[in-house]
Amino acid sequence: MSHTSFVTTTRGLNRESPPMRLFEKAKKLGIWNPSDIDFTKDKNDWAGFNDEEKDLILHLLSLFVAGEEAVTLDLLPLMQAIAQEGRIEEEMFLTTFLFEEAKHVDFFRRFMDEVAQADMDLSRYHGDNYRHIFYEALPNALNALRTDPSPASQIQASVTYNMVVEGVLAETGYHAFFIMLERNDLLPGLRKGISLLKQDESRHIAYGVYLLSRLIAEHPQEWDNLQMQMNTLLPSAIGVIGDAFASYEVVPFGLVEDDFVNYAMSQFSKRFERLEKAKGASLDEVNRVAREIDES
Repeated sequence: MSHTSFVTTTRGLNRESPPMRLFEKAKKLGIWNPSDIDFTKDKNDWAGFNDEEKDLILHLLSLFVAGEEAVTLDLLPLMQAIAQEGRIEEEMFLTTFLFEEAKHVDFFRRFMDEVAQADMDLSRYHGDNYRHIFYEALPNALNALRTDPSPASQIQASVTYNMVVEGVLAETGYHAFFIMLERNDLLPGLRKGISLLKQDESRHIAYGVYLLSRLIAEHPQEWDNLQMQMNTLLPSAIGVIGDAFASYEVVPFGLVEDDFVNYAMSQFSKRFERLEKAKGASLDEVNRVAREIDES
């Protein structure tokens, strides 16, 4: 497809748009190096864990690192779909996604190699619910954009990636790590990396909410599509949590399944309520709400 004009030599960049404001944050906050994180105390802490505690941490790590690898592999079609529409501000911010997701893969794998010494096949921790989302639904939804970059397909891709994978599963996983480790001051290097990673992911989710809100404002007839995709994937997302807890007769670190199911449902409901506000809204209203949330 040939170009007929360029934004930067016609109207210029809209620096007040939500994606450009997120791009500013990414430039300031997203430049951290997994190789700089000190794992000295983590190695000592790891040596003191019992087998069940090590197994639970490896279980969670296997879900995280494969999930980060999956989005790194599958993200490009979304970037391409946005670029083809000439939305330069959105594409500029999306360029940070791929770098950050790859960096997250690097971080988790470094911990697994240097601290946990996990040189075994950890895919045994990937149950049917996890496989449904990360082995099937995520790549299928994102790769569908290669041949069908329609608003309907963009909604299905963003719901799967931003709302369910990042907004429900990843955030619930962060919560588990901090509940397990922070109250006992364990694995400070892992906690440091996850806090930085969570900051990256919060920008990704903010963009996903913006993208879906924009698409619903522009194409209100797609609301049922969005709602169906979220509700279709929610049982598998909750199932991932249930599968993890079902693996242990006594769950290490005193974790309670209902606490995390409730947390996941709360994250889901919070994002769903945000998206509902886009029904019947104008693009100006979508942009205003996104800016207000960014400033809060």
